[in-house]
Amino acid sequence: MKLLTLNCHSWQEENQMEKIRTLALAIKEQSYDVIALQEVSQRVEEPVLYDGVKKNNYALVLLDELKKLGVAGYELVWGFAHIGYPGFEEGLAILTKHPVVDSEVFSVTKGKNTDYWKTRSIVRADIDYNGQEISFYSCHLGWWHDEEEPCKYQLDSLLQKVDLDKPSFLMGDFNNSAEIRDEGYDYLLSHDLYDTYELAEDKDSGITVKGKIAGWDENKKDLRIDLILVNKEVKVHSSKVIFNDDNRPVVSDHYGVETEISM
Repeated sequence: MKLLTLNCHSWQEENQMEKIRTLALAIKEQSYDVIALQEVSQRVEEPVLYDGVKKNNYALVLLDELKKLGVAGYELVWGFAHIGYPGFEEGLAILTKHPVVDSEVFSVTKGKNTDYWKTRSIVRADIDYNGQEISFYSCHLGWWHDEEEPCKYQLDSLLQKVDLDKPSFLMGDFNNSAEIRDEGYDYLLSHDLYDTYELAEDKDSGITVKGKIAGWDENKKDLRIDLILVNKEVKVHSSKVIFNDDNRPVVSDHYGVETEISM
């Protein structure tokens, strides 16, 4: 099973359509089973097509580019989180080429005002993977030391929703560096989650952010904050950073993570 997670920084990138085509080409060539996307935005004024998805939803445009490449069959689950950049509704998405048997969008922050950018939601999709039901969560969480919307509250809210009776993958931008001890990353692992990067037989540096980006305005370090976690120990063949100019061109202010797993 091949997985991909990427914070898209959608509609805020220069040469945005070219970068969408780069992403679509990677999806065509790698044929990911499940793709978790964050910062999946759409313009506020666009008309709704279905299930809250509007005409210029980034994930919908990505699906259109895939169709141009002859790739069909991916199903989209999208959920609204908050108003992000001015004029844009920001959300999260899961794309999968396997049947979606259930899905949900749920809040994990104390505040529920979607006009406020710190309000966070999670998108879950349960898929049928060769007769096995597996849950996937696309996650975009806050910062550990944020007093207004503390990340610990968000993680607790998320973990309460994870069904321990089935394999579950938590994928996305956790905004907590894997190199910092006794904060969000360690808190996640203390709740019986495994980092697929650490389980991988073949892996690279894992770095997904270099220097200053939105939300890390003072950052000067390399960060591993985009993760693929799982609630059961699985065989991970590889974990690689993608869209970092070494492994395909950059498409966002985050790099992506792709992993291959035996289920």
